[in-house]
Amino acid sequence: MFETLSTILKYVFAIIIYIFIYSIIRLIYLDIRSMSAKAVSSSGKHPYLKLLNIREELPFKVEEIYILDGNKTIGRSNDNEFVIKDPFLSGRHAEFLLKDGMIYVKDRGSKNGTFVNNERIGSTEVCINNGDRIQVGSLSFILIKDE
Repeated sequence: MFETLSTILKYVFAIIIYIFIYSIIRLIYLDIRSMSAKAVSSSGKHPYLKLLNIREELPFKVEEIYILDGNKTIGRSNDNEFVIKDPFLSGRHAEFLLKDGMIYVKDRGSKNGTFVNNERIGSTEVCINNGDRIQVGSLSFILIKDE
């Protein structure tokens, strides 16, 4: 009886160790993947939004950076380019537009609004510049644009 119980505990302990090792390897992989995305964005080719919130404290998945290499929409709906399941985001919350080398943001009729430098914007296009703070839902971003 003791030998059977001992054998079972050995296998359970081995499985727990393998799960622990798998978790560590997965975290390392995700960290390396996010670092390579930062390297692509910080190369100066395209402006991007950098998340100011602490990502690990959010109850939903969100990326550290979002590259603005064309017109992009942000919201909860899957038909957006930037899909974030924040409960305070609307289905199609806001839109980022690139025109003549300038970046504009406009609200798409969201319930909680879109803010640029703590000022609520409407459905008209607002030009945003390097270092401007953009708030959508419970998220805050800063625009990084190498000039």
